[in-house]
Amino acid sequence: MSVHKSTIRKVTTHQLQEMKSRGEKISMLTAYDYSMARILDAAGIDVLLVGDSASNVMAGNETTLPITLDHMIWHASSVVKAVQRALVVVDIPFGSYQANSTEALKSAIRIMKESGAHAVKVEGGREIQESVIRILSAGVPVMGHLGLTPQSIYKFGTYSVRAKEQAEAERLIEDAIMLEECGCFALVLEKIPAALAESVAQKIKIPVIGIGAGGQVDGQVLVVHDMLGITQDFKPRFLRQYADLNSIITDAVSRYIADVKAREFPNERESY
Repeated sequence: MSVHKSTIRKVTTHQLQEMKSRGEKISMLTAYDYSMARILDAAGIDVLLVGDSASNVMAGNETTLPITLDHMIWHASSVVKAVQRALVVVDIPFGSYQANSTEALKSAIRIMKESGAHAVKVEGGREIQESVIRILSAGVPVMGHLGLTPQSIYKFGTYSVRAKEQAEAERLIEDAIMLEECGCFALVLEKIPAALAESVAQKIKIPVIGIGAGGQVDGQVLVVHDMLGITQDFKPRFLRQYADLNSIITDAVSRYIADVKAREFPNERESY
């Protein structure tokens, strides 16, 4: 028996806060297209992140930096059309909010108006505080992102664990508190020590979503292509691969090719 669309309770930022309050973990995955987003939403995922990681897994770029605002809006529009339940959050890409708060607000408004998404995500702490405040002042929900921030890869020079030293850890905690005080509804912590992530999750009231940040935060996020085993050359310590779709797809395509070459496809039942 199918569930009528009107009976599905959509996930909201308020519900995520309630989930943290009652200790229910939040599930989050990336999505970049209609077909995959429809599957993930139907499976019951809480949050879909239209990540700038599309630059890597969809376009084959080495970093997230090349993807543009227009690209992100296109991906986000595709995802939103597929979703009945999940909260859809969209990364504002590199170069679309760092220059000044006016540019940041224009970028956020474009994403919300042109894609129909529910919230935006930005990377950084005190250095983007003005932009965060400006976006929030327009009524656009903002998710923060601290720790390893891929848009700053050339500044860091490495994808290694962040905030291992006390000074950086203290700054991260301060930035997390600041983002909460500004009005962010949630925070992603990427690739930082588990003990630090747990401390942040306890110090702030908004949900903390981890990726490579241990299990004592309020939820988890992974890149869907990584956890499904579509990508094969990226296997960090924090990644749990739940399927090996690379092998499954390769096998299916190989059998298709063989059937076509052998003139076994299509057969009489598959012809008109």
